[in-house]
Amino acid sequence: MTASFIEKGKGGTPLLFLHGIGGNAEMFRGQLDHFGRTRRTLAWTMPGYGGTKPAAAPGFGPLADFVLRLLDRAGIRRAYLAGHSLGGFVAQEFAARCPERLAGLILYSTTAAFGRPDGEWQRQFIAQRMAPLHAGRSMPEIATALVDGLISPRAGAVARGAAIALMSSVPPDAYKAALETLVGFDRRDALAKIEVPTLLIAGAEDRTAPAEVMRRMCEKIRGAELVVLERVGHLGNLEAPDRFNAAIERFLARVEAAG
Repeated sequence: MTASFIEKGKGGTPLLFLHGIGGNAEMFRGQLDHFGRTRRTLAWTMPGYGGTKPAAAPGFGPLADFVLRLLDRAGIRRAYLAGHSLGGFVAQEFAARCPERLAGLILYSTTAAFGRPDGEWQRQFIAQRMAPLHAGRSMPEIATALVDGLISPRAGAVARGAAIALMSSVPPDAYKAALETLVGFDRRDALAKIEVPTLLIAGAEDRTAPAEVMRRMCEKIRGAELVVLERVGHLGNLEAPDRFNAAIERFLARVEAAG
């Protein structure tokens, strides 16, 4: 098995969540419970995570192919695709490759390119994130510091604890592979070609995918909407689940009312 998913609910146009580097399908348990009341809702565990086999080849093309196979395996013709952080990169890649399979796109705490053109920022980022593992520390040992660099200082203990548990469970090899996959991602030129309804959700205190960066993304996607969650960092669905869910609910209602 190269990727897996969990799901809840029936009916409606399905909604599929894609997690980032520090998560798995369980990251979206709150969204599965919430949206599963009214529609079929799914969350994937990326290849290499949760006991699944890693992708045979690096890059976002193979990961987008896994999304396509997941939809086919689940018997889903069209879905809303919601991608967080690295999962947002996968969602953008999928939108460029398979737009006919999308009912809409939700890009959450993500960007259209990783790093800066000269590549030096990317190298420093990877080296910094890899250093603790190279020093022999385990994911549980480094999880707290990683999470505290992602969430808002005002995040509640429940959200912080859930994020640390998720990060702690990431296999070291999968974490390393995901970091290496980030390098070279750039879909900025594809933003203007996105034609499905699109919602962007940013955390006002997100230092990884700043709200201003997401605002510039939004301006390049025709008809897109940006929602900024105040007092929230990089993990909005855990830090402010009610506001996060409400933003998506409004988006889905508007798209489906427009028919």
